Amino acid sequence: MAHAVAGQQSFGETMRRDAWWVQPCFVFLGLSAFVVYSTWAAFQGAHYFSGPYLSPFYSPEIFGSSPHSLLGPKPGWWPGWLPFSPALLILWAPGGFRFTCYYYRGAYYKSFWADPPSCAVGEPRKTFRGENSFPLIMQNIHRYFMYVALVFILILASDVWKALWFTDAVTGQKSFGVGVGTLVLTINVVLLGGYTFGCHSLRHLVGGFLDQPSKAALCHKTYNCVSCFNRRHMLWAWMSLFWVGFTDLYVRLCSMGVWTDWRII
Repeated sequence: MAHAVAGQQSFGETMRRDAWWVQPCFVFLGLSAFVVYSTWAAFQGAHYFSGPYLSPFYSPEIFGSSPHSLLGPKPGWWPGWLPFSPALLILWAPGGFRFTCYYYRGAYYKSFWADPPSCAVGEPRKTFRGENSFPLIMQNIHRYFMYVALVFILILASDVWKALWFTDAVTGQKSFGVGVGTLVLTINVVLLGGYTFGCHSLRHLVGGFLDQPSKAALCHKTYNCVSCFNRRHMLWAWMSLFWVGFTDLYVRLCSMGVWTDWRII
């Protein structure tokens, strides 16, 4: 019924008396701030590592100038007109996972496209084509981005392990230790894991692709396990979004000498 009423209204018209516009405005500001910062950080190509710490925007570093690089420095085939940054080789994966996420779709459809701006509020268009036609049918690739996102959790967890080993500036020997940066990277993996493991597509996968997972005992248990994260999917989404940006900022400022990474152990 809400859709029928909204379809007869002009843009922004509503009988609601609450501040319905607050949430879409905050979502617009939050997502815009992250997109601007992450784009800027990705194109920097510098100050993305500090000691054993590697920014999640640059992990895995396939080509690059840091000790974390897997295949060496900038490749010769890189286009001369395009600024080189290791982040440009890998950010398409986590970016695509978030952009096609079921929660984020609803969030930015409302905040950026006003489709609709909120429940029972008039929208600027009178027709609804859904996600069964181009270009929004491309959102269905979310299930494939999910597989890649799971691999990235393992990669970032590996970065946490590397962040436990510090190189002595005099002897060059590595020793076990825990710095503030180690904790920052650890929290990042926990929050990203909570967001990824609550993915709707993952729940469908571990549920055995069944319409009724309860018919298979193991699938039912794994489905319920993922559902525990899924119930707070929005919270995990925003906490992980903020923290992954903060993690890059922390590593960046440590690399620049603005912040000092305090050793706990």
